[in-house]
Amino acid sequence: MATGASVANLYYAQPLLHAIGADLRVTPSSAAVVVTASQIGYAVGLLFLVPLGDLADRRRLVPRMLLVTAAALAGAALAPSLAVLAVALAVAGVTSVVAQVVVPMASALAAEDERGRVVGVVMSGLLIGILLARTVSGLVAEVSSWRVMFWIAAAMMLALAAALSRAIPSGRGPSTLRYGRLIASVGTLIRTEPLLRRRMFYGACGMASFSVLWTSLALLLSRAPFDYGEGTIGLLGLAGVAGAAAAQVAGRLADAGRARTATGAFLVAIVAGWGVLALGTRQIIPIVIGIVVLDLGVQGQHIFNQSMIFAISEESRSRVNTAYMTSNFVWAAIGSAAAAWAWDAHRWAGICTIGAAVSLLGLAGWLHELATTRRA
Repeated sequence: MATGASVANLYYAQPLLHAIGADLRVTPSSAAVVVTASQIGYAVGLLFLVPLGDLADRRRLVPRMLLVTAAALAGAALAPSLAVLAVALAVAGVTSVVAQVVVPMASALAAEDERGRVVGVVMSGLLIGILLARTVSGLVAEVSSWRVMFWIAAAMMLALAAALSRAIPSGRGPSTLRYGRLIASVGTLIRTEPLLRRRMFYGACGMASFSVLWTSLALLLSRAPFDYGEGTIGLLGLAGVAGAAAAQVAGRLADAGRARTATGAFLVAIVAGWGVLALGTRQIIPIVIGIVVLDLGVQGQHIFNQSMIFAISEESRSRVNTAYMTSNFVWAAIGSAAAAWAWDAHRWAGICTIGAAVSLLGLAGWLHELATTRRA
């Protein structure tokens, strides 16, 4: 519940770009800047707040972050302009990294032989939150307005803050470093851990591809020949439920020691998803199938990545997660910005070209790793 509800704050706006643009008198592609802003905010929070999970008392840290998130979401609901909305969602993004404090905490509480499964369970909650965010926000906007969705989100953050102030185990993290050295040690981990660097690369390619799709999908489906409303566009988020199922399967495969081989299969699925999506310029069936395949691939490889990096060091799980997820969301922000440009320049063909190119880059990296390992 904690991971799903907090990460959902990043995705409420995605099916609402047309409605936001109409209300604030900007084009839908210009409104996409709020998606980029929230992702940049999330990357900042990953870099400067998530490492505190190795140091601070999470029972105090998490509720305080949620209270700030609630205030920022209320500001988004009241935003009189696109600039104010972007700033509010950027702040909400910074503190919505609660999800990435909870995931390594769950990993630390798990036994060694069940870490993949535990991460898979928690990540299923996170993925369901992402999927329901789009569906719920689309339906809420359909029956009321996009602003109501952000009021609802603010109320959920207040409820979570109250619940987690009791539910989270008390106690400081395992690290004894001061905050400055704690943050600096993230860079040290990146330099000294080749496994972390490889998994950061795979995750970045997957997340950029994911962001390109979901930033642009509402732009495609709100136009002819589809002409879908916000509610219908939001319902398409349910097509990605395969990603939540993939999290469970990937967790078990990781515990069984099959992460490297299965990573390649999920990276192939991302590439295949874009191939199917390219056929969807005038028909909805390829869009739905493409979403299912692409989301399954993105989320499957993501679980493998996290399961493997959490095994690097017991004392630095939050920091390796910081490195991995910061890279992910920097590239997600780049992906959403690239999607807005590609849509203006080449419409859906440009979107599919960028998405396919990024996913092929990830697959090429995996093939290089496989070939290098065999030679060794």
